[in-house]
Amino acid sequence: MNNLKHLIYDYLVSHGTSVNTAKYLNMLALLFILIIVVSIIDFVIRKLVKLAFTKLAVRSKTNFDDLLITNKVPRNVAHIIPLLIALEFTPKVFADFPDSDIIIEKVLQVFAIILTLWIVRSLLNTFKDYLKTLPSFNDKPIDSYIQVFMIFAWLAGFMSALAIITSTPFIKFATGLGAISAVIILVFKDTILGFVASIQVSINDMVRIGDWITFEKYGADGDVIEINLATVKVQNFDKTITTIPTYALISDSFKNWRGMTSSDGRRIKRALYIKQECVKYLSDDDVEKLKNIQLISSYVDTRQNDIKSYNTQHNINKELPINGRNLTNIGVFRKYIDVYLKNHSAINKDMMIMARQLAPTTQGIPMEIYAFSSDKRWENYEYIMSDIFDHLIAALPYFELEIFELPSSSSFKSVISQ
Repeated sequence: MNNLKHLIYDYLVSHGTSVNTAKYLNMLALLFILIIVVSIIDFVIRKLVKLAFTKLAVRSKTNFDDLLITNKVPRNVAHIIPLLIALEFTPKVFADFPDSDIIIEKVLQVFAIILTLWIVRSLLNTFKDYLKTLPSFNDKPIDSYIQVFMIFAWLAGFMSALAIITSTPFIKFATGLGAISAVIILVFKDTILGFVASIQVSINDMVRIGDWITFEKYGADGDVIEINLATVKVQNFDKTITTIPTYALISDSFKNWRGMTSSDGRRIKRALYIKQECVKYLSDDDVEKLKNIQLISSYVDTRQNDIKSYNTQHNINKELPINGRNLTNIGVFRKYIDVYLKNHSAINKDMMIMARQLAPTTQGIPMEIYAFSSDKRWENYEYIMSDIFDHLIAALPYFELEIFELPSSSSFKSVISQ
């Protein structure tokens, strides 16, 4: 082998070339040959490995091997043998230049570290993509775990490269880094916060991919599409993307609608504001008219008989409606809402149904509906809720009630014209 590595050198010296020139020309020639040989071997091995993996992917029933090819795992692995050949023959190429040999060997060793990191990253990305195809891992923050591992891998690789460059044993070099650990913590502060947040979010099952969340501080209102170490991406309903720091999920308050989507219904909670001046006791004629409303005819009849019986037994003077017991239009309307909701086909009868009167406000008396629609899809939910309130608003005049609204320009015009 010694004869081969000095073959060109001996030939040049024998033909009158100076020793130094012969050494340089011999080194350049050997280096050129080594580069050509390594490139050819790398090309051939890369093609063979890719072909083997492609055939395996065709025969295999799983898509894991397809993902290996997509993430370029075979291509990165194919570089190992050419690199080993380069490391083996570099000392022979630079035999006459020991200082250069040391530098080139260190460069190749650093490249070996980088290649190892590339292979590890490709494998991790393959596992990540494969796990995302499994239903049980669809909503897990796999990206966060991969990123955490890669941060430690890159840190170890960086330290190993510095140890090689400075010719310092790795253990000794790593021990020396303890002195600057505070600086490292400061530099990676957000990463550490994100890592801790990712663990807490995962353990406490606070957010999953696909959850609908509302985060007012960041203007987010939509579905979670990605959870990684540093950020959570939310696709809003207008298709814009909002990015939220992962640690904000444990430090700030946000709303997760998963409980609603996994329940048997979606809540309807909205109020009609009724003019207070419209509220009155019902006369006998009013009661007779309301008996024609089929949903509450039996209720009105039964309730009116009970009231008359009570007033008669207690000798109540009914010249004034305030005396004794009486029906009111707003009370009967409240009962009508309750019966209407319980008979509505889109309302879940197994969940709470309630019509309640809240404390009066300057905008009138709130008559609130509290119920759950059977259909939780947003578009259908809005349709159901609109259908209910369309009906109730149209029903108000039958109870001699009105919706409160602030005066408009047309209101003032009608007053002036009078």
